[in-house]
Amino acid sequence: MNIPPSLASGFSGRRVLVTGAASGIGAEVARQLLAQGAAVAATDSDEVGLAALRRSAAPDPCSGGRLWTAPLDVRDPDRVERVVVEAEGALGPLDGLACVAGVLEMGDVVDLSDAQWAHCFAVNATGVFHVCRAVARGMRARGAGAIVNVSSNAAGTPRAGMSAYAASKAAVTQFSRCLALELAPQRIRVNIVSPGSTDTAMQRAMWAQGSSRAAVIQGDPARWRLGIPLGRIATPGDIAESVLFLLSERARHITLHDLRIDGGATLDQG
Repeated sequence: MNIPPSLASGFSGRRVLVTGAASGIGAEVARQLLAQGAAVAATDSDEVGLAALRRSAAPDPCSGGRLWTAPLDVRDPDRVERVVVEAEGALGPLDGLACVAGVLEMGDVVDLSDAQWAHCFAVNATGVFHVCRAVARGMRARGAGAIVNVSSNAAGTPRAGMSAYAASKAAVTQFSRCLALELAPQRIRVNIVSPGSTDTAMQRAMWAQGSSRAAVIQGDPARWRLGIPLGRIATPGDIAESVLFLLSERARHITLHDLRIDGGATLDQG
């Protein structure tokens, strides 16, 4: 198949903001974008992690990539607005957005605190709203752009002990679909990536609370949890590859899509 040059050129000349870029999936998204020539605005509330990203992901001058970083707590709408303005001042108008920042709060509903519930929603749902709103305004005015919000397969499949996380991710998924409908007339695409178990610090924190890699792969009938048919935990790179695809021109006719990446753990049921 002959691929038009516009579809084969990676992200050269593109400007993408990534939240949650200090570690895990967000850091891998930033690295892969840089490797493909993007100018990346990497943000996170973890300033130590951002410094590590700057050291480990210095752009290859041959790729044309450029890295700009800024501390950002997505719960703060005023700070979000300022960072978007600063990023566009440093790099130029944003062509893409990857909302990856997220937190996990675990516990059965009867034991879950108000603070845990509020924390999950403030970062995972309201934070996505803050960032998408700020970036989409400029994209809408320019009539172009692509947004990918990272949700979770837990958004559509109940998980015992994960009600706050699952509910907040379900909010992200439905919010993203609404945003996609609103922005489609301006040819702005909005898609969702929904990972399953992925080898990140968040996943390892769950294992420290009594689970394990083997238990997740095998499943747990007593907790109503299926295993992973492919027999492996995803890597951050597995998820980042899909984020980049949906941000790219290769996905130019895809919007409103929820791409689940979980090795078959939810048997492709939403």
